[in-house]
Amino acid sequence: MTPPDLLLLEDFNGDWNTYVDELYRIFMTEVARGGLRFRNRIVNCRRQKETFGRWASFWHLTQRGPVEEDRLPDLRRCERIRWVRWTIENAPTCPHIDEWQNRRGNETNTLLWYREEYLVVLAERKKHYKKHWLLKTAYCTDPSHRGTFRLRRERDNYFREKTGQKN
Repeated sequence: MTPPDLLLLEDFNGDWNTYVDELYRIFMTEVARGGLRFRNRIVNCRRQKETFGRWASFWHLTQRGPVEEDRLPDLRRCERIRWVRWTIENAPTCPHIDEWQNRRGNETNTLLWYREEYLVVLAERKKHYKKHWLLKTAYCTDPSHRGTFRLRRERDNYFREKTGQKN
């Protein structure tokens, strides 16, 4: 089971505006309005705060940075825009996608990590007594980065606790 091909900027002759338009079209048709579901519940995307007429979730899938107003394009994220849907849909059956939960503040997230290379983060939400998922972000992980070591430890600890194994 392999993810979709990368969508490269050079496939658009380096034309950034055309590339971003295509990324957004894919985001809208495959993710935001594509009937995406995970574990029998709809996956929603944050629309607000729209920037340049594009949903907030789109920017979280294609940019990086801790400060919303100062985020920068991330070509690795952009290239993998189709991996968002693929990872979510295939997580329940693909042995190369690890799934676990973590807590950040008072929120529980579900993490879907493909081959320790690409991470999708979903948060469970409830509106009018109906549960759904919120797509928080998705990004590439770097094996040598400190954050990847933390994710790996968190995942391994989660599975150890779940199976009752001791460290």
